[in-house]
Amino acid sequence: MNQRPTFRALLAMLAASTVLLAGCATPDKPTRAVLYDFGPGTTTPATTPAGSALPLVLGDIDASSALDGTSLNYRLGYADSNQLRPYAQARWSAPPPQLIRQRLREILGRDRPVLDLGESAALAREGGMMPRVLRIELEEFSHLFQSQTASVGLVRMRATLLENTPAGEKLLSQRRVIVNAPAPSADAAGGVRAMSDAVNSAGAEIAQWLAQQR
Repeated sequence: MNQRPTFRALLAMLAASTVLLAGCATPDKPTRAVLYDFGPGTTTPATTPAGSALPLVLGDIDASSALDGTSLNYRLGYADSNQLRPYAQARWSAPPPQLIRQRLREILGRDRPVLDLGESAALAREGGMMPRVLRIELEEFSHLFQSQTASVGLVRMRATLLENTPAGEKLLSQRRVIVNAPAPSADAAGGVRAMSDAVNSAGAEIAQWLAQQR
């Protein structure tokens, strides 16, 4: 014979259902995107060695609007390589052109003084020196998946070396740099590692190219 629930039992059931409904009605807190950069770089002070190459002006890096934000982008090369997709929960701490310029300045500065445009103007006014100008155009910077498990960090840029003369800038040389670096994992963190390695290799290639210019 079934027994009816007591008044106390009814109250307990009502309280439990109220807590359940309240929990369902509470929205989840939005998850913050993880911020990435290229790491700390050189961790010990360094000075430009005596007898180093002539000073070089490194201008701002030009890039399309798709690469000038903070999105961490990837491509599915095995499915639709024409579509650039952003990771939903991962972003760069600053636009890639800024991060890349900072790393290039560090790498190129191991062989020569690397100046900003403003520093170059002051040098020209005070000493009459007109350093050469390096301009970089960033064409591609993404985590490229060649398959569902294999991927690389891809950086493609065009480097242009100009002679800074009183009459204006004169083209000296131009080089296209394309570097692929393998990703250790098929996710945003792996892509960041590969893209950072690709930038380091591209910087080393540009430094070697500059050393050959006379």
